[in-house]
Amino acid sequence: MADFILEIGIEEMPARFVPRLGEDIKNIFSDLLKEHMIDFAEVAAFATPRRLSVFVTDIALDQRKVEEEVSGPPARIAYDADGKPTKACDGFVKSQGIKPEDIYLIKTDKGDYLGAKKTVGGAATVSILPEMCITAIKKLSFPKKMKWGSLEFTFGRPLRWLLCLCGDQVVDFELAGLTSGRKTYGHRVMGAGPWDIASASDYFNTIEQKCSVVISPEKRGELVRAEGDKLASALNGSVVWKDSLLQEVSNLVEFPMPIIGNFEESFLELPKEVLLTSMESHQKCFGIENSDGNLLPHFLCTLNLKPKEMDLVRKGWEKVLKARLEDARFFWAKDLDTDFGVWLEKLEHVVFLGPLGTMGDKSRRLENLAALIAGKVDPDLQTEMARAGKIAKADLVSEMVNEFDKLQGLMGGIYGFKKGEDDVVCKAISEQYLPAGPESPVPSTIGGAIISMTDKADTLVGCFGLNKIPTGANDAYALRRAALGIIRMILEFRLSVDILEIFDMAYDGYSKDIKWKLDKAEILEKLGDFISSRLRAYFTGQGYETRVVDAALGAGFRDVNALKARVEALSEFAKEEGFEQSVLTFKRASNIIRKQGSEAGLILTGGYEVEKLIEPQEKDLAKKLDDTADRFEELWGNDDFTNLFGILGELRPFVDDFFDNVMVISDDESLKINRLNLLQALVDRLSRLADFGALQV
Repeated sequence: MADFILEIGIEEMPARFVPRLGEDIKNIFSDLLKEHMIDFAEVAAFATPRRLSVFVTDIALDQRKVEEEVSGPPARIAYDADGKPTKACDGFVKSQGIKPEDIYLIKTDKGDYLGAKKTVGGAATVSILPEMCITAIKKLSFPKKMKWGSLEFTFGRPLRWLLCLCGDQVVDFELAGLTSGRKTYGHRVMGAGPWDIASASDYFNTIEQKCSVVISPEKRGELVRAEGDKLASALNGSVVWKDSLLQEVSNLVEFPMPIIGNFEESFLELPKEVLLTSMESHQKCFGIENSDGNLLPHFLCTLNLKPKEMDLVRKGWEKVLKARLEDARFFWAKDLDTDFGVWLEKLEHVVFLGPLGTMGDKSRRLENLAALIAGKVDPDLQTEMARAGKIAKADLVSEMVNEFDKLQGLMGGIYGFKKGEDDVVCKAISEQYLPAGPESPVPSTIGGAIISMTDKADTLVGCFGLNKIPTGANDAYALRRAALGIIRMILEFRLSVDILEIFDMAYDGYSKDIKWKLDKAEILEKLGDFISSRLRAYFTGQGYETRVVDAALGAGFRDVNALKARVEALSEFAKEEGFEQSVLTFKRASNIIRKQGSEAGLILTGGYEVEKLIEPQEKDLAKKLDDTADRFEELWGNDDFTNLFGILGELRPFVDDFFDNVMVISDDESLKINRLNLLQALVDRLSRLADFGALQV
């Protein structure tokens, strides 16, 4: 056994590439070791901006030896009439590296075939590793690759060195004009090197002590957080940590050195969101706040070295941030002096989406649609929601959002508050882009949910009308995210709305002059299918069985909250003993109605004549349907689907008796139609709860 190290030295890699590279090379190398039958204890990978390393603990020095049976050509063509080997037999012997006497016959249903047992593996690991290393490096993927020099080889950034050792032995290979060896290079300033690595087991000690590199991304993040908390605490504050930024910062450096910087207190007049965006987006710094959540005139930045003159470096960071904050203060003052009416007029000259008009047109649609949705959800908010819809997009032409586009919506809410708009309006505007993804929170207020749904519904209808419907992985306008956002808001706020009616109202808000590529019926039909697919993905993602979700969707999804209740109740019903037999019984009823009714051109109403019920079993079923009708409707009104499925359990014995003893397709046409209508009455009730035809058992 020995340890193995492969280190790929690179020019500084973009921070967004680093996390995935470490995970990818670990998985690739693990798979290659298993594929080549090389035993090992553990594979670990480490990534920094300048190096990508994979370390294998206790790698076997030789491949495992495995005896396997191989089959060859049929015996009838492997030997001639005299029993002598033919070319087919000779070829089998040669290709498998075996002796003629090792061959035996394998008897199968299709005849006799040549067979042999051979031993594979057993090669020295160091003879296999070179090709494995080249394969692993070439398999790494990047959002973008580049060439350098005259090489045809491509990678995320130019390769600068290759270190590869198995124990104390160099694993020799060449790639991208480089030859592997035992040299590594350290931090550009604090331990440049080169440094010789005597054996793989010495790698980490050399990297840490001589190279001055913290090779683990997790450890770099922990160091930044721990030192940042310590420095902020000395100022009676705490760091405004942002996990995504912490990961980015950790992958920008090899030797993290957090320090505190300061800025003028006068900049604290700017909104907290503006200050944090200036620090985080442009300077990759963290804000520091007090116990009340108010920012302090300090920031935390992370250096990539330990400077000799800390104050000089600090002043450099402060100077750059000050310039950013000066710009932000200028934008802030200018925007505060601008009326919403000026911005709304500017929106008339900003295109929304090709044939769909301007952002001014969209603002008027949002004004009308938000009031309509509010009328369905909370009529007391109609006036406020109309106003919020009208000015929701105004901040898109503000100076601040033009500079800091991540603040769209947030600045609209802040400016609204400063300009005297109602608090409900301001909060709704600030939350209009939530949820921003499947893990993003929904708006915290009902007003925010209304404006968000309004905006998303308007975009969905517009894009579908232009036939810009997502296909495969293509979703340029994030329509799947928009649909999921509407679904989540309806569920989390328990909104009593018809999701398809929202799209109907959104369509009616568009100008009659728009040249649609689909007519209204097609748009709404395709949107219905799209929403159904999003609901299916949502509930299966919550852990519900696909067949249960499909069956519940088959009963309708216009009321999303009722759909959720049906999915939950049907999921519990599916766990009960006898569920599968119930499904078969109810599917039988549905199939009979489909074949004898719609497919045969017979119109069934579900209205049956009691006096034509002859057999005791059909009378019993009719009576049970009648006895449970009022209770069914009461439970339906209360969305009590658990007890509704309980009624189905009560009905099943009567349905079974009916099928066992009553001839539905009677020679008497009158009896046949009456019995079909009795089943139609049953199926009408079943179809309100689930599409039992979708339940495969």
